[in-house]
Amino acid sequence: MQPKTHSVPSVLAGPLLRRLSPTRVTLWLATRAPANIRLTFDANDGISRAFELAPPCPEVTCLSAGRNLHYLLVDVRLSEALPTDCWIDYQLELHFHDQQEKGWQDSNLWASDLCFSGRSSPGFCLPSRVGSVLHGSCRKPHHSSGDGLIEAERLLADFFIDGDFVGGSNTDTTNNDEESVEDQSVESSPPLWPSMLIMSGDQIYADDVAGPMLRAIHQVIDQLGIPNESFSELSVEEIPDSAALYQHPNSYYQREQLLPDAPYNRPLLNVLFGGVRKPAFTADNAHNHLISLAEYLVMYLMVWSPSSWLMVTKDSPENLSPEEHRHYQAEQEVIDNFAGQLSVIRRLFAHIPVAMIFDDHDLSDDWNLNLEWEKTVYGHPFSERIIGNGLLAYFINQGWGNAPEVFDELLQEKTHNALKEPGSESHDRLIEQLLRFDEWGYQWSTSPPLIVLDTRTRRWRSESAAYKPSGLLDWEAITDLQTQLRGQPSVLLVSAAPIFGVKLIEAIQRIFTWFGKSLMVDAENWMAHPGAANGILNVFRHPKTPHNFIVLSGDVHYSFVYDVELRGKDRSPCIWQICSSGLRNSFPDRLLNILDNLNRWLYAPASPLNWLTKRRRMRIVPRKPEGSPPGRRLLNGAGIGLVEIDELGKPWRIRQLMADGEKVMFVRRDNESHWH
Repeated sequence: MQPKTHSVPSVLAGPLLRRLSPTRVTLWLATRAPANIRLTFDANDGISRAFELAPPCPEVTCLSAGRNLHYLLVDVRLSEALPTDCWIDYQLELHFHDQQEKGWQDSNLWASDLCFSGRSSPGFCLPSRVGSVLHGSCRKPHHSSGDGLIEAERLLADFFIDGDFVGGSNTDTTNNDEESVEDQSVESSPPLWPSMLIMSGDQIYADDVAGPMLRAIHQVIDQLGIPNESFSELSVEEIPDSAALYQHPNSYYQREQLLPDAPYNRPLLNVLFGGVRKPAFTADNAHNHLISLAEYLVMYLMVWSPSSWLMVTKDSPENLSPEEHRHYQAEQEVIDNFAGQLSVIRRLFAHIPVAMIFDDHDLSDDWNLNLEWEKTVYGHPFSERIIGNGLLAYFINQGWGNAPEVFDELLQEKTHNALKEPGSESHDRLIEQLLRFDEWGYQWSTSPPLIVLDTRTRRWRSESAAYKPSGLLDWEAITDLQTQLRGQPSVLLVSAAPIFGVKLIEAIQRIFTWFGKSLMVDAENWMAHPGAANGILNVFRHPKTPHNFIVLSGDVHYSFVYDVELRGKDRSPCIWQICSSGLRNSFPDRLLNILDNLNRWLYAPASPLNWLTKRRRMRIVPRKPEGSPPGRRLLNGAGIGLVEIDELGKPWRIRQLMADGEKVMFVRRDNESHWH
């Protein structure tokens, strides 16, 4: 690898606002060196709220992952509560321990583009109730579409005129009469400042990395001085450590050759073919699958901030075939466009609390899809290490900020030791603990509350066949959910995969599962497992259930909205299934058009096929994306969802902000739906 002469930026990523409340502020950033922090909040109310923090201290956890990579996890409790429904400036100053920059450095020095035009510091608004939310999933850097997060930042920028915040507040309430509220859903009606940005999965694509992205990751790993990771105890002959991995001839576009194989223990296949072996990982595009902990960690820096790209030079890898080289150059153009917009993404994350949850691509495709996958991957020490590296990187970059209190000091100390010596026994012990950890799901005490489900690690494994899809939540997790919901009048419920999906697509997945091909069609929907399906549907039928459910989902690479009600129940809960996907991804348009039209005909309201589904006791009415062709109910294209919510916890306007600048509203068909 060519030597680099670029200096390491003082702040590599962040600040990211995470969970916020009037008495507690959580934020994340990655820096070149450990640093003391001076954090000041100005709510223009005459109350001083200033903190000078010198880690290690109760308010700041510093995790050192390399000579020039340190994570500052900041969790500050305020004795004087911040006011709601107004603008709050904050100043974040850093005093770096390495003394390359002496004295206190504010954000104007290490991120001059962090603030909106006309502002001298970043800030946020704490709504007294959730008036609107942004949500999306599936952000693939080398997808050729635009980026939905750019539209999210553009929405926030519109709340400022000449640097003054003019955003709506929750004192500007909407009319809660159902008919009048729908009448207000016109383009001229301004939204409220979003209470949060919900990223419901696939924040990175660890199993599908572009060649230029992987090359950039390796250059940055070198500059950050991340320790070498040993693979010597993992039954891997070709790559004894991460340094050998980065230099291996198959490191680019041929990594499936390096990933482990495992016995395929399907009895019928063993009888027919005398035993077979198959790849441990099932990703179709695993040519550049992330492997080392350093690769997973740096991937987050590359997708969240422009700073690390300053250390990257455009030297293509050696040993590429002519075809691979052409592919690399085509990807380079897309990656250049992606990287050129990251200052906008950093500004967005600094101004709005971000709630996150993993889905499969954050670690690897089909993660825990069924028991057979689990036995195959966790049955080999190398593939288990790869998944563990992805989960450790998720914990540091995403999981901690969702609920800092569930990650105790002992776990943080174990993480510190593992980062100091990747590939050591302490690293493997930490992975074992994280793979058993069952508190990735969380709740934020907003109004209505936000409940985020972990549908990846608390799965209900099939008892009839290991190749059948696991349920997305096991019985204990569903019981825990019911307890959380008890007594709540309304709720924002986040499930990475839609609870109420497209029936035809689910039927196709069921057919493939019957033939033992569940991995081929990504057959992980809520209805694929009888126990999980009945369990989640019973949650909605429970007499103590909230009256208003807003279910936010992603995963499927298209967007849609369903109004759902229970058949024959006088006080049916009002359920809205709102799916926004992808942030930077899409579905094959022609195929989606065919599936959408077939679904509309095969599962029309009077169709007897509806009675063959597990949701036969529910009436599901799709909304129409405004301006779409007749009969179209599924919206394709990159973008981000914007849901605006009234005081009762009901969505009064649901839109998709498309990456091309178009705003598409999902229109309710009043002649087909009646709410009790």
